[in-house]
Parts: sequence; structure tokens; C-alpha cells
Amino acid sequence: MHHAYRHRPDTVSRGLFIDRWGTLFERPRKGFLSSFDRVRFTPGALGALFMAGQAGWNLYLIGNEDSVAFGNLSQQKWETFERAMLAQLQKQGISITRNYACLENPAGEPPHNAESVFLLPNTGAFHHAAQVDGIDLRQSWVIGDSSLELVAGWRANCHLASVRTGESLKDGTFPVEPELSADNLADALGNLSQGFLSKTS
Repeated sequence: MHHAYRHRPDTVSRGLFIDRWGTLFERPRKGFLSSFDRVRFTPGALGALFMAGQAGWNLYLIGNEDSVAFGNLSQQKWETFERAMLAQLQKQGISITRNYACLENPAGEPPHNAESVFLLPNTGAFHHAAQVDGIDLRQSWVIGDSSLELVAGWRANCHLASVRTGESLKDGTFPVEPELSADNLADALGNLSQGFLSKTS
């Protein structure tokens, strides 16, 4: 499921940790989507992700998949969904370094009723990327629409960018102050490509 990424020797190993639902994908109006062919990407997301990969960013997807954890979607259907998603990204020339999706939740349904270091706002995904891929978290960004993934990024010493799609930070679960607030994922990535990083690091 993971696609290998060739590190460029002339760049620092830095990561973009991108939330799925509400950031990369439009959130469904209610419930969840069981089939990838019904998913809509947020405006300009695919082109912006392609450019970010070309610029040497390592691309990671993050998120809690509550629909699986709470038994609304079978793991088999979810795996089919993920394969179709990664194939679509690959078709667009977008290589995902690792795809972090947490299917566990202590309040969930068996066999997924377990705690996990990858369950946001835990920081397992970031530390795994640092350990396995050599990512410098202090030069990396988390982009998301809810406080859940942003506070996880803050705990892992990443830079934070919020988007006004999805929940648009209205969840208010955790107090968090992003350094960058953008209309959507493409806008956030555009800001980073224009050197926003150098102003904040």
C-alpha cells in the first residue's frame, strides 16, 4: 500500500502530512463514503500535490478512519477504497511516501476496539516518519481542517496550516493556533511553495 519515494540528495527530508477528509477530499454531507468513485477532491488539490512532490516534499496522508473503527465500513471495503485512492494519485504522478490511516479506537467495535499510537491526536505517524524515513519534523507541515490532526502536529513539533474546507477548524476539540490559514489544500501548498516556510522556520 505504501509507494516508495526517492529522496533527492539536494533537499532536506521534510514531510507534508495531509489530512484526508475535509482537506484532500470533500467531506460527505452525512455519514461516510464506501466507494472511492464517489469521492471528490478539494479544488486544485491534485495539481498542487503533484507540484509539491516535484519540489521534493515527502507526502504523507493521515487520519482516523472512524467508519471502520466503529463498524460502519468493513476493513475489506476500506482496503478496496484505499487501493483505488492510491492508484488515482499514482495516475496523476503523485507518489505517497506513507499512508497513515488509523482503524483503531478504544470505543470502537471489535476487532478495532484498541488504543493506537497512530490514533490522532497521538503522534505515532509523525515519529514513525521521522524514524523510518529520516523526516525532519521541525521542517515539516501538517495541513488539516480540524484541530485533531493539527494538535497532533503541534505535539510533534511540526508547522501547522489550517484549511477552510471541511470542518474549517470549527470542531474546537483542542485549542490550536496554525501559522498559516488557507482557503483549501491547494492554497496552502501554494503558500508553502512561495517560501512561507523560510519565514517561519
